[in-house]
This record gives sequence, C-alpha cells and structure tokens, in this order.
Amino acid sequence: MLESHPDLIMLEKLFPAIRLYQELASKHGINDIFQDNGGKLLQVLLILGLTVLPGREGNDAVDKDGNEYELKSINIELTKGFSTHHHMNPTIISKYRKVDWIFAIYKNIEIQAVYRLTPTELEHYYTLWESKWYNDGEKDINNPKIPLKYVVENGSLLFGSPPNIYIKKSRNKRI
Repeated sequence: MLESHPDLIMLEKLFPAIRLYQELASKHGINDIFQDNGGKLLQVLLILGLTVLPGREGNDAVDKDGNEYELKSINIELTKGFSTHHHMNPTIISKYRKVDWIFAIYKNIEIQAVYRLTPTELEHYYTLWESKWYNDGEKDINNPKIPLKYVVENGSLLFGSPPNIYIKKSRNKRI
C-alpha cells in the first residue's frame, strides 16, 4: 500500500510561500514557475527589468525601450551548453539575427551570472547552423547548443560573477 513520505509535512508548510512565488510570476506573465524554467525566467526578468512576451513563438522578452531579447538559462551542474531550438532552420536563424540574447547561468537554483551577446557575437553559430541545414538537405537541426565557455568568454556580463567553467573532468563522471 502507498503511504505519504514524512517530508510531505515540510512541503505542506512551504506551499504558501510557493503560492506567493507563483502569484508574483503570474503578475509577470509566467503561468507556471515549475514549467519551462518559469521560476528562473522570473528572476532574470526582474533583475534586468524586462517584460515577458506572450506566446511560444517569437522572442522571449522586451525592455522598456522596446528592444526584444531571446532568453536562455543553464544549470552548470547538469550541462555546459545552452539549448537553442528543436527545429533550427533559416527562418528561425533569421529571427535570431535580429535580437540580442540573454544567457542566465545557474548552479542548481542559484543564479551565478547573466550575460548578453549581440547578433554579431553569435554570427559564427548562425552561419554554422545555416550551412549545416543546407548541406544536410534542408533538414532542420535538432537543438544545436551554444557552449557555456563561448558565452562567458565573448558575452557582456550584466549581473553576477563569471562562473568557474574550467572544471576538471572526472574519469567516472561525464560533464
């Protein structure tokens, strides 16, 4: 028979604060703090004074001057490359070439740094992806990554401190 875990009591005590967190997120256009990095997105929006753009298509956020941004986040305990788009193709690349990108770097749930890269600073990747798309018979690329190291070495630091990206690989653990 199934029975609840003893930690359920702690979760029930925490839940009123989680509801407040969700109320704040909802005020900023984030419907679920537990989905699509919603909680992390809220933090980045508030740090940078951005407003979320509604919908799943198009860019992610806009500043007070009307400049739009693509937002990406990473947990450096889990991966070393920022996800992009599951169907990368020239149409998506064209959209990306028009806006700056904001990269938020987390260590688990703690924000470490936020960087901005311009279209010019990302052009190497756009050209690479476009070439691959044409060379592979106009087949969409599944989620090419932008390396953490590239972001830290080429981006403008907007918040926090540069993370330690030079971590030795363990023989038993893949990074």
